[in-house]
Amino acid sequence: MARDPLRRNDPVPGAYPASWYAATAQAHDPRAPLQGAHRADVAIVGAGYTGLWAAKTLAERGLKPVVLEAHRVGWGASGRNGGQVGTGFNWHQKKLEARIGRDAARAVWEVCEEGKRQLRDFIAAEATEAHYLPGVAHGEYSPAEARESRENAEHLATHYGYDQIEVMDRDRFRDLVKSPLYVGGVLDRGAGHIHPLRYALALAKAAERAGAVIHEGSIVLDIEKGQPAILRTKDGELRADHVILAGNGYMPDLEPQVAARVMPINSFIGATEPVPDRWQDVLAEDIAVADSKFVVNYYRFSEDRRFLFGGRESYTLGFPKDIGGPLRKRLADLFPQLTGAKIEHVWGGTLGITMTRLPLLLRVAPNILSGGGFSGHGVALSGISGRAMAEAILGQAGRFDALSLLPTPRFPGGALARGPLLTLAMSWYAMRDRLGV
Repeated sequence: MARDPLRRNDPVPGAYPASWYAATAQAHDPRAPLQGAHRADVAIVGAGYTGLWAAKTLAERGLKPVVLEAHRVGWGASGRNGGQVGTGFNWHQKKLEARIGRDAARAVWEVCEEGKRQLRDFIAAEATEAHYLPGVAHGEYSPAEARESRENAEHLATHYGYDQIEVMDRDRFRDLVKSPLYVGGVLDRGAGHIHPLRYALALAKAAERAGAVIHEGSIVLDIEKGQPAILRTKDGELRADHVILAGNGYMPDLEPQVAARVMPINSFIGATEPVPDRWQDVLAEDIAVADSKFVVNYYRFSEDRRFLFGGRESYTLGFPKDIGGPLRKRLADLFPQLTGAKIEHVWGGTLGITMTRLPLLLRVAPNILSGGGFSGHGVALSGISGRAMAEAILGQAGRFDALSLLPTPRFPGGALARGPLLTLAMSWYAMRDRLGV
């Protein structure tokens, strides 16, 4: 259990964490777990954005996908994240071009942009309750970081025709994001933010309407490779021609090739009491914000004007005993004008990161695909990755092949050494953040 994120931090199996998202989403009755022997065209492990988009895509094309979810739909990162629908990757396009070439970099850029369109179109048509709102700002702490953001925005405008990013100097940015700590930043109006759990729940219903079957409470204990592959749970067995592994940071070490490249890490969010008369003392517009700290701060306001403030403060699989304390301190440093606002919800979740903080799409066997390691950029990227894997099974591998070119090497020492090494690395970067280096 110590190394299993499915059981490590959530004491009640099958229960959503006590988050503001869970408190404001209309959850369905639990779906039945897998029991007995069954057959599927495609078995999908995980009912988050990746698995649900894969299931929806496959079912709409006439296949029979069966989704095995350890707990509940959207129970993992898909229902706990900061809700930010970001543009691109953790690497800027210039860096990607230098690493994988201009043509490949353009191909993955187009996949990313399609991921945002896919999400916006779905929410507009089938999940208006997820409340997509445009605008994500990025705050910088140093002139060098501000210059880099400006150069990258100019590169996107010149070479990709992406003109949605406004570059701001210190005064203009502080008019928008009213913290004394930023020296500048950018506002991307082609990005946005949503209620993530409502989005996941709507995706599940759409997949089921198309013909997908979802079993909750069905932890996959073993996968026997072959044709067909055999997936075993506590009470059932599923044979499938194809398998999609979509558990990301919550997937136990079912597949060694994935475990060696994707590391689970925790992030935490607090939600204040509603502050309807004070929210514009913090943000001039209803946007989301992230910043350039390695231990990133990310935040926005909810529809009822609670301040949702998140960050990554834990470098081990277990949650700390005090989630709220470090969040309160960082919030007070950034926005002293919110001093005294009561925090009414705190929760944590696990995401998957890679060495390069780029997504890992991998063919681990002729009939087994895996997608994960979205490294904090998963709200849009995970969905389009699920679709890309489904399309690859259907014989249309263009998006999958493009994304699989992203460099995602093994952690030194593989799955066993990734945790201690990452703890050392992130502790070092966290110290640099505190020192302002």
